[in-house]
Amino acid sequence: MPKYVYDFTEGNKDLKDLLGGKGANLAEMTNLGLPVPPGFTITTEACRSYLADGRLPGGLREEADAHLAALEKAMGKRLGAADDPLLVSVRSGAAFSMPGMMDTVLNVGLNDESVHGLAKQAGDERFAWDSYRRLIQMFGKTVLGLDADLFEDAMEEAKRAKGVESDLDLDAADFQRLVDTYKGIVRSQTGHDFPSDPREQMRLAVEAVFDSWNAPRAVLYRRQERIPADLGTAVNIVAMVFGNLGMESGTGVAFTRDPGSGQKGVYGDYLQNAQGEDVVAGIRNTVRLQELESIDAESYRRLLDIMRTLENHYRDLCDIEFTIERGKLWMLQTRVGKRTAGAAFRIAVQLADQGLIDLDEAVTRVTGDQLAQLMFPRFDAEADRRPITTGMNASPGAAVGKAVFSSERAKELAEQGEDVVLVRRETTPDDLVGMIAAQGVLTSRGGKTSHAAVVARGMGKTCVCGAEELEVDGQERRFTAPGGVVVNEGDVISIDGTTGEVHLGEVPVVPSPVVEYFEGAGDRDDELVRAVDRVMTRADSRRRLAVRANADNAEDAARARRFGAQGIGLCRTEHMFLGDRRRLVEDLILAGPGEERQAALDALEPLQRSDFTAIFQAMDGLPVTIRLIDPPLHEFLPDLTALSVRVALAGADAGARDRGLLEAVKRLHEQNPMLGLRGVRLGLVIPGLFAMQVRAIAQAVAERRDAGGDPRAEIMIPLVAAVQELEGVREEAEGILREVGVEALIGTMIEVPRAALTAGQIAEAAEFFSFGTNDLTQMAWGFSRDDVEAAFFSRYLDLGIFGVSPFETIDRDGVGRLMRIAVEEGRAARPGIKLGICGEHGGDPESVRFCHEIGLDYVSCSPFRVPVARLEAGRAALEGAGPEHAEAGA
Repeated sequence: MPKYVYDFTEGNKDLKDLLGGKGANLAEMTNLGLPVPPGFTITTEACRSYLADGRLPGGLREEADAHLAALEKAMGKRLGAADDPLLVSVRSGAAFSMPGMMDTVLNVGLNDESVHGLAKQAGDERFAWDSYRRLIQMFGKTVLGLDADLFEDAMEEAKRAKGVESDLDLDAADFQRLVDTYKGIVRSQTGHDFPSDPREQMRLAVEAVFDSWNAPRAVLYRRQERIPADLGTAVNIVAMVFGNLGMESGTGVAFTRDPGSGQKGVYGDYLQNAQGEDVVAGIRNTVRLQELESIDAESYRRLLDIMRTLENHYRDLCDIEFTIERGKLWMLQTRVGKRTAGAAFRIAVQLADQGLIDLDEAVTRVTGDQLAQLMFPRFDAEADRRPITTGMNASPGAAVGKAVFSSERAKELAEQGEDVVLVRRETTPDDLVGMIAAQGVLTSRGGKTSHAAVVARGMGKTCVCGAEELEVDGQERRFTAPGGVVVNEGDVISIDGTTGEVHLGEVPVVPSPVVEYFEGAGDRDDELVRAVDRVMTRADSRRRLAVRANADNAEDAARARRFGAQGIGLCRTEHMFLGDRRRLVEDLILAGPGEERQAALDALEPLQRSDFTAIFQAMDGLPVTIRLIDPPLHEFLPDLTALSVRVALAGADAGARDRGLLEAVKRLHEQNPMLGLRGVRLGLVIPGLFAMQVRAIAQAVAERRDAGGDPRAEIMIPLVAAVQELEGVREEAEGILREVGVEALIGTMIEVPRAALTAGQIAEAAEFFSFGTNDLTQMAWGFSRDDVEAAFFSRYLDLGIFGVSPFETIDRDGVGRLMRIAVEEGRAARPGIKLGICGEHGGDPESVRFCHEIGLDYVSCSPFRVPVARLEAGRAALEGAGPEHAEAGA
């Protein structure tokens, strides 16, 4: 039989997976000799068995009875005895801290007989009846599932009848009447009397705590925090100590440092004559913890001693719950406290300076997500706001500007020095110029993996997507918000990409000092900046993975380098063909074979060469991976419907170009363009296209070399599924490189499942692989990223099919398995092959850690995410042994 119950003297803080965080830490404090009420913990294993079978596991009751008997012996009291009752609390405690998400029941063991014994024991009838009404109220809400307002309304009515505003002004008779009222509520709502048997109360409370693991609020919190759903919660049975025994008693919460800023000091709240739930519920205003010194100096001194003991023992900020019972201090809980991102960095460095941890551990105490929070600008929390709607918080940060409804207008106003917010129903690749010009992007359609969201995150732009309540009218250049609020082009709006809120008018923005630091202009005297600098310096010295950037122009490349990028892992050449150059691509598509096509290619080549030369200059001495053109061809052509209407309306007056374009659009129309003529297929079908790009790359390398630079080009062939595709393009590319007299690595992007499964063959012709996990995820799952999120992703998350979207974090079991196969077979065929990732996942903390585990040489992400990837690569190296074959700086 498994052991389901542990006394506090049997556990320790390292058993949190079994005992939950609360139980493990109660055991740890007991071991430290701190004043912890005695008790025992029912394990998470028992919870998992209960949730699976719908009943308590065999043997649990007998085990719990034995531990209860030991507790009764230690306390000299019996549970619920009429003369001198032992009362217990039944409290949840999962392995991960879930504050406020799980359920607790206090004062278990009270009934119509034991309440008199409690009154006699305490010498206080008011206290006894107050404790009894609390039990019925918490039991009714938590165990029986009754509406909490039923009890609150009854309490308010009791105060009105008495003519008082605070429950402190109610006396024993008032609470006795409330007990009768509460029992009546239970009877009327359930058809049964409140259970008077103390052991039945305890059993039902234990089951309720187990059930609360799957309560909607707990499920939502786990999803938000990415806590696994199959862990279960432990239950702690603890002898009650009472903070509601008069004004010399009370309860409070203390932090060993300020969780908001990380500053050292005494932080917390205290509430006299109260039980712990009163502090959380906010029924009365608390006082600052420092005021406890004037209320009970001895308990205050003892509490400060314990706080120092706990922080030194846990070597971290501790969050403490305590109760004072008539001058006696009891510790009810401690845990490593939650904190803001800024506090996390400050505290990590402070603890290292104190010698409690070293700098390596300081790196592991912070996360890439926390660093990202510090990098985004934010609105001034004290400023007045006029919220008009809320959408999806797609890309964090704060943006203020004039609403504009076209990319052309965004670019025009931005060039005049105006701040703008681009507002669209949804964005397309043609909106790139407007997105670059805008401070932020607001759409009424799309989700967190829509075009607007993905591109905005990549550029570090603030974005709110899917604000469905907005009626966006691009023709009239305005949108209408709920309540009839109309925003015309030129009106100022503010969007909060962290919360998804949209505000009318200007909300003042506070810049991020951390971004200024990465840009090289930060205040090195700023405590937060100093902490970030020390953590990042240490992470860089420890990481094995190199970090590159996805950058398509010299400006982004330069910024990425300032942010610490060690090269470019993805330069998307299709982004160079939009805007004014799109007409040249149309010319290429319309051109006939021979001289006409060559003329179109010749017009594009110098523009490409200029682009590449500028990027090589920005990344001098570092590798630059350039992906040959890889969009669906339709992205370069007019919309079929719009063009058809234009030609039809023009009739005989339709221009030759429009007629030619319409013919080309019809000829090239595809039902599913993302699986059609794109990538390497495009290069093979349009002779000379890839050759033009390779020649432009080679000539740019030669130009920079002749100017004394150190250009390092890597040419990536996209969407390869068979080695034969790669071999044909490679042979042509090598010939051009020899002709120009330069060298460059030639490799491919692994973005098709077949490529991953035949990586051994492809490695014979590829000097590097770069995993394009955006498309690899789409093809592995059979999902269209642009379509599925709004359609059913939320339902998949609700059902637990996803813990997190596979477009946010690499799906280890599916996509990750394909990557492992490609790594193993690729290295077996070509031991020196260079391996990286350039998909959107390259900047996701969890995905960076996975890339470290499987032995990639580098990750590549948007310039803004480079510091995040650097930090997570360092954390991955420190927290687990990784492959030894790769070298940083790849």
